[in-house]
Amino acid sequence: MASDRLLQPLWDFLLFRHYTLVSSPFFPVLLAFSCYFIFSVPFAILDVLGERAPLFEYKIQKQRRPTVGMMLRTLGTAVYNHLVFVLPAVLITNVVMPAPPLPAVAPTVWELISGALGVLLIFDTQYFFWHLVHHKNPHLYRWVHAIHHDYISPFSWSTQHLSAVELMTVGFWSNIDPSLLKCHPLTIWTLSVFSIWMSVEDHIGYDLPYSPGAMAHDIHHQKPSSNFAPFFSHWDRLFGTAVTVKPSKKIDKEK
Repeated sequence: MASDRLLQPLWDFLLFRHYTLVSSPFFPVLLAFSCYFIFSVPFAILDVLGERAPLFEYKIQKQRRPTVGMMLRTLGTAVYNHLVFVLPAVLITNVVMPAPPLPAVAPTVWELISGALGVLLIFDTQYFFWHLVHHKNPHLYRWVHAIHHDYISPFSWSTQHLSAVELMTVGFWSNIDPSLLKCHPLTIWTLSVFSIWMSVEDHIGYDLPYSPGAMAHDIHHQKPSSNFAPFFSHWDRLFGTAVTVKPSKKIDKEK
């Protein structure tokens, strides 16, 4: 079918014009971190502008604003984790298990969409239970997940304000899940861009009209016993941990 070839020109462009880049084992890391940085910058500008920002009316916790120091700290954590843990892990993995050559044929549109959705559903399940357990177990919470809750009011840079253990766990799932579903590299890269956007969007602290996840995750930072899933809400609804309304001012003060 002609529709099965829609992505072939894009794939050919990547292979013929940028093969050295996209075939590098470090390309997925570069892509993910670049997206995290690029997606975070506009919201960092909004946070710096504060009440002067054109979208300040959508700010969820108007009384709490990240400082430049907080932004630099969280960005520094992300850079440190990638340099000290992620890049060496990629290098070791490439030596032990080199990636196969990139395929000559692009995925169909259906393969890309179905593969990406399948990975998102699997990852959403994995992280929901991991997240729930780390909030229920005080030792795991203290040593692994607590750093992500340094801020009651999340902001874009805090998306990757994580412990090395959490980052490596998330990274392991992000790499193994597409392999289990035998996803095409183009599907994996597209999914990486989309999932990074969704993760940043969850932490922006602005309840924008198009923003489905920011309010839910903002509530999680205010009320950590709720909204554990990263993308969807079916597990939270099933386990009774879904909260879809803003916490009251009384709850906010208690936190």
